[in-house]
Amino acid sequence: MKEHIVILGGGFAGVYTAMHLERHLRDDPDVEITLINRENYFVFQPLLPEVISGSIEIQHVINPIRRLCPRTNLLMRNVESIDLEGRSVTTSPGFRPTPTQLRYDHLVITLGTVMNFSRLPGLQQHGFPFKNLGDALHLRNHIIHVLEEADNERDPQLRRSLLTFVIAGGGFSGVESAAEINDFVRAAAQNYRHIDPDEPRVILLHSGDRILPELNEELGRFAERLLRERRVEIRFQTRLAGATAHAAVLRGGEKIPTQTLVATVPAGPHPLIEALPCRKERGRIVVNEYLEVPEYPTVWALGDGAWIPDLKTGGICPPTAQYAVREAKCVAENIVSALRDRPKKPFRFSAQGMAGALGHRSAVAEVMGVRFSGFPAWLIWRTIYWSKLPGWERKLRVGIDWFLDLLLPKDIVQIKTGRSESIMQEHYEAGEVIFRQGDLGDRVYALIRGNVQVVREEATGERVLATLGPGDCFGEMALLAAAPRNATIRAVNSVDTLVIYRRDFEALLNHLPGMRQIFERLMESRRP
Repeated sequence: MKEHIVILGGGFAGVYTAMHLERHLRDDPDVEITLINRENYFVFQPLLPEVISGSIEIQHVINPIRRLCPRTNLLMRNVESIDLEGRSVTTSPGFRPTPTQLRYDHLVITLGTVMNFSRLPGLQQHGFPFKNLGDALHLRNHIIHVLEEADNERDPQLRRSLLTFVIAGGGFSGVESAAEINDFVRAAAQNYRHIDPDEPRVILLHSGDRILPELNEELGRFAERLLRERRVEIRFQTRLAGATAHAAVLRGGEKIPTQTLVATVPAGPHPLIEALPCRKERGRIVVNEYLEVPEYPTVWALGDGAWIPDLKTGGICPPTAQYAVREAKCVAENIVSALRDRPKKPFRFSAQGMAGALGHRSAVAEVMGVRFSGFPAWLIWRTIYWSKLPGWERKLRVGIDWFLDLLLPKDIVQIKTGRSESIMQEHYEAGEVIFRQGDLGDRVYALIRGNVQVVREEATGERVLATLGPGDCFGEMALLAAAPRNATIRAVNSVDTLVIYRRDFEALLNHLPGMRQIFERLMESRRP
């Protein structure tokens, strides 16, 4: 039987682990590698802010995982649960609502972190997170939309709100986002008849006393001076407290009227990692010097979700892409060593430097202890990240994008990507099964037209429990009880249904207690 290595997550840590494993195991037919990720692409996160301004085409910051890891099985699903005792992983269903369970011999956990909105009311509803590709595209579209509205708005108060852009967080992500937004809105304003390029306000909020605290203080102060020269307002010792539909709410009660609040809020632990029965520190899995979970040999953790001892400094390894890539190489080599009964090697790495872009062909960088700022740092920044892009195809595309960005004006085309409808309609013909007994309950149905049979599959055969018609609901029992479907639903004739997905159904029940009571009574009436 083949040894099965399962990798959870498709970020730097997960994808580079798969790439290194393929290099070591390409001639070994007895090892199978599976990577589970929600998307079929890998995002090169350091270049994501440039998607906002259009300096790089959106598809050029991503790589198809199947091309980077051609020998790896890619499963494009969400991870629902991890059973460390039973050595298995359960994923969300595909087109058929049946979960998939995978057994593993080695498990690599690279799930990272998730955005934490719990302490900032209103931010989830009215803020713009900046963590993945969809966030960057959504934010770019929104910025273009507010510029379009401001060009025709005559109410001075609303106009100021539309042209005010607030970014919360003075780390690399917040500073680079503020710089790109500032460059973009001032350059794009030249295409709008009624917007002066000096009119937009870009406000950067930071809780500390200097931006880019990861860098040397001298570089941080240089970045501050440069951004202020470019009319970015920086407010120190200022914490975001929440958001409304029309304002950023600060600690102390002050409100900044705005329609654009970009939140680079601290990320919280991944819920799946929180649920694991192993030791954790600040929501991150504690591993040993080999990046292995001590309580569960053959389980490995790395990236943002791992608490990794830094053998060079005696501290903890920072959750950066630079470290994640090196951790991936170490984990891959140690898994190969475990498979071949060889001694494992401890993880040792020292960061070679850090760099941050400040927009308009300027940056700050510290490489091998040497500090750079301005245009030279910008050249270093672009050279380093260009060299780190996986695949020559993406290197070529990004290089062309950067060259054209020097010559051509900013693109202000808005690409509308509407959210999928929360309530959808589905159609079935006679004899078609809507869902089967034992399937995962992920949606509720309401009959618009036609009839369906509720069928229980028993040892002696099928038993028809009921026939439902227009106006009836079904599917609620599995969601309310958090259990698999207890019956099969089959169309009797031509059927049209309304479909409400789990997230929206739970939101309705949580905010409308009367509706929860209705469905609970319905569920009780249907119990055998």
